[in-house]
Amino acid sequence: MDLAEYKGIYVIAEQFEGKLRDVSFELLGQARILADTIGDEVGAILIGKDVKPLAQELIAHGAHKVFVYDDPQLEHYNTTAYAKVICDFFHEEKPNVFLVGATNIGRDLGPRVANSLKTGLTADCTQLGVDDDKKTIVWTRPALGGNIMAEIICPDNRPQMGTVRPHVFKKPEADPSATGEVIEKKANLSDADFMTKFVELIKLGGEGVKIEDADVIVAGGRGMNGEESFKTGILKECADVLGGAVGASRAAVDAGWIDALHQVGQTGKTVGPKIYIACAISGAIQHLAGMTGSDCIIAINKDEDAPIFKVCDYGIVGDVFKVLPLLTEAIKKQKGIA
Repeated sequence: MDLAEYKGIYVIAEQFEGKLRDVSFELLGQARILADTIGDEVGAILIGKDVKPLAQELIAHGAHKVFVYDDPQLEHYNTTAYAKVICDFFHEEKPNVFLVGATNIGRDLGPRVANSLKTGLTADCTQLGVDDDKKTIVWTRPALGGNIMAEIICPDNRPQMGTVRPHVFKKPEADPSATGEVIEKKANLSDADFMTKFVELIKLGGEGVKIEDADVIVAGGRGMNGEESFKTGILKECADVLGGAVGASRAAVDAGWIDALHQVGQTGKTVGPKIYIACAISGAIQHLAGMTGSDCIIAINKDEDAPIFKVCDYGIVGDVFKVLPLLTEAIKKQKGIA
């Protein structure tokens, strides 16, 4: 393999029901940083049905080129068909790097593509950099239960691949005046490329704000002592007043107090809200891995030595069952809520 032939840092853009996922924009922002360092271009691959109009959004967020595979057969995500499209693209265009969101789709698609192309894939990266040779990507991710950070490189194979969780990086500001090239490609697919068939879309999660989309998250840990605080009690009340969502540590989820859809951390979701209120959460490194990207972290814990106080912007040492209701009432008065 002549590594010099492989050029470009490409984001595998993800869309759902005609709307691009924010992680695609977040990855484009990082792709631009990497590309500026190694003197390369940024591209995106967009797959689906009636998705060509979305290409300009990718350009506005940093893509120089957008390769569009617009095909009715690709309306719904299909592992083998999408992987075939990506692999065909690689053989035709010879990209240097693929960046993939660590979403349900990305975690399914990335390994399939990497295996087909006989290359490596670093999962759940929290940082991206460039090696001293100015061409090899350095992928940083938690290892050994989150106790160390491992730096991984793929110097001998292409493409270099990694998945990045949503909200690990900030979404760049869009530039409506940005220009780029939109290239329409044909997906060469046969019935054999569809090993599964889409039957029905069932949406789960119920009502309310999803934690990955929330500007404010009020999260509880083991010290909340039961499910009431999460579903109808002080956490839920504070989150509702702030127009936010309820989050939880793994300990709270494992105890059955709240659904895993609300879990924040290394084995849950990575979030980056404007405000993160950590209630009775000690601050284990596995939990911190999922929320340190928050703009402002407020911690409430009766243990003054809790690790959470080392990363928070504001810390309150006290009983959360006394402190949080007072905070909620103060917010209500500020907002003029009776």
